[in-house]
Order: sequence, then structure tokens, then C-alpha cells
Amino acid sequence: MKKITLFLLVFTPFFGFTQNAPYVVTSFLQDGPKAPNTHYIGEAFLSSVLQGDSELNYNITKATFLKNSTLDWHKHSTVQVLIIIDGEGYYQEKGKDAIIIKKGDVVRCAKDVEHWHTSSKENLVTYLALYDGSKPTIWTDKVTQEYYDGVAEKLKAFKK
Repeated sequence: MKKITLFLLVFTPFFGFTQNAPYVVTSFLQDGPKAPNTHYIGEAFLSSVLQGDSELNYNITKATFLKNSTLDWHKHSTVQVLIIIDGEGYYQEKGKDAIIIKKGDVVRCAKDVEHWHTSSKENLVTYLALYDGSKPTIWTDKVTQEYYDGVAEKLKAFKK
């Protein structure tokens, strides 16, 4: 009974305060809708967390790629930052070896650098992508299932 009373005393003021707050609040905890299968293989879910506007020059998108999914090569005309919030995946820049990315990692990709990022063979990955949404993503080459499988095998051997 003491725990319930303490909980109510501590958190009740927040319930009343937040109901009338004049703030715009969104949540990135829920998965977004399944993305149209245009530039990837597998299953991906995207949700817009924050849209840029005249005062804010970047977007935040939450992406979840189910295991064994691939994203195609692409680049952005501005810097992109990925904040990995769950799971494990792969990240690769053109001309460099692929790396494993996992929960807690932050990846900064310089502007105009061709790259891809996605889930691992065994795990889904969820990340927040920060980027300038006023300029479109430039899609370049397909990441084939064979290429993805080769990267997965190489990284699996590296992990051991």
C-alpha cells in the first residue's frame, strides 16, 4: 500500500500537468507502417519522428529492418547520423569494409558518401536516422542478396 501511495504522490502531478501542456510531443517507441519495398529486400518499417521545417533543417526517422533485410546503396547531400537503439546490423561505405553496428552505436556518414545500412542475418535493427529531408536521398546501386550474404559471412567470421 505504501508503494502505491508513494507512486500516486510522485506521479499524479505529472498526469495533470502534461494533459494541458501546449507542447508538441511525439513518440518514437511505436513501430511505423511497413515501408514500400522500393530500395531494399526484406521487411522494413519506417516512422517519421520529426519533420524538418523552416526553423528546423533536419528530419528524424525511426527505421526497423527485420533480420535478413538489405537496404540499397545510397547517399545524401548532407551529413546523416544513425543512432542505433536496438538490435544489430551492418554499415558500409563504398570502398571500405562493412562493420557491425549495434545498440548504443552512433554512425556519422559524411555528405555525398555512398553507403548502405541494414539488419544482420540473425537480428533486426532499429535506428534513428537524422538527415536533411529537404533534399532527396540519391539511390545508386542495388545490394543483392548474394552481396549481403557475402558481407554477413565475412562479418560472422570476423566476430569469432
